Amino acid sequence: MPAVIFKNMRIVVRDRKTPYIVAGPCSVESLEQMEAAGKALALLPQVGMIRCGVWKPRTRPGGFEGYGEQALQWIAGCRGEVDKVRESIGGERLHYCCEVALPEHVELALRYGMDAVWIGARSTANPFVVQELTAALRGTGLSVLVKNAVSPDVRLWMGAIERCRQAGVEDVCAVHRGFDVYRNGQYRNSPLWEVPIELRRLMPEIPILCDPSHIAGRREPIAALSQTALDLGFDGLMIETHPDPERALTDAGQQITPSELGRLIEGLVMRSTEGVAASEELRLLREQIDHLDREALQLLAARMEVARRIATVKQEGNMSVFQPKRWDAVLRQRMETARELGLSEECVKGIFEKVHAESVRVQEDVIGGDRHV
Repeated sequence: MPAVIFKNMRIVVRDRKTPYIVAGPCSVESLEQMEAAGKALALLPQVGMIRCGVWKPRTRPGGFEGYGEQALQWIAGCRGEVDKVRESIGGERLHYCCEVALPEHVELALRYGMDAVWIGARSTANPFVVQELTAALRGTGLSVLVKNAVSPDVRLWMGAIERCRQAGVEDVCAVHRGFDVYRNGQYRNSPLWEVPIELRRLMPEIPILCDPSHIAGRREPIAALSQTALDLGFDGLMIETHPDPERALTDAGQQITPSELGRLIEGLVMRSTEGVAASEELRLLREQIDHLDREALQLLAARMEVARRIATVKQEGNMSVFQPKRWDAVLRQRMETARELGLSEECVKGIFEKVHAESVRVQEDVIGGDRHV
């Protein structure tokens, strides 16, 4: 199904053959850097927008926090030369976006001709900040990209999008950049793909881009994460791109060069979201999935009934609900079984942690009284 993205910028229909690409440096560092990046990206017809880090919110004070208005001046100063390169390949005009965290950022973005802005993960997490930003965005005509909050709460993400719409912002696009959770594993931010999938289910009309750079935290997994996002039906990608990543002032390890971006784009495969549903084989396989899911739920219900009976035994024996040694043994056994069956240990561990948490809750409901965990 074609995705409608950024009507205000006359980018109306994107087919499923080409992902929409937003690319550019994590931070704007100089006029020369932006001109070099812009000219190189202008040669890639799939790139529709250049991302520019102007204000850089840092977790702790003392780090590089961006050049602010000076950076916007550099962007404005190089756009003419970048446009010439774009025209030479007959491509659509490149657009520019930057992050905004304060109402005055919105005013400056407008003053220097930015086409779009994005609301960052830290801002999305704070409804008061989002409300102030959307009030400043009202009537500006700017397109707005909304990154997910740092925590995996789809309601916060939806809330920020809804506030944009209530402020009259017509072009709103979601950006999945991963989540800061305990034990992120191999990535800087855990992808938790189920969260953007849920956003798509609840807000099917909202285009979703994936930011694999911030999920990965390093350049090596970016291509694989990008392909996963497209396989899941995302409408495009936002990828940090720098002419000389090793010398970047921020996020050097997760930026790639424009030439690397070009190779990455060429290697992407777009999947159809229509047509295949008519396949008889797929219909039968989905019926099998539905049947297996029902069996799994029936087993889960039976497990919880056993948990209720266990609660009664524990109550009679004056035992606490949570038994650490037993839980450790159970988890190790389930992980061993997962390995034998060729299942993902991380997936199985996550499932059984949730099942155990629910089992504890069920037992507490039976026993009552103070929590033991």
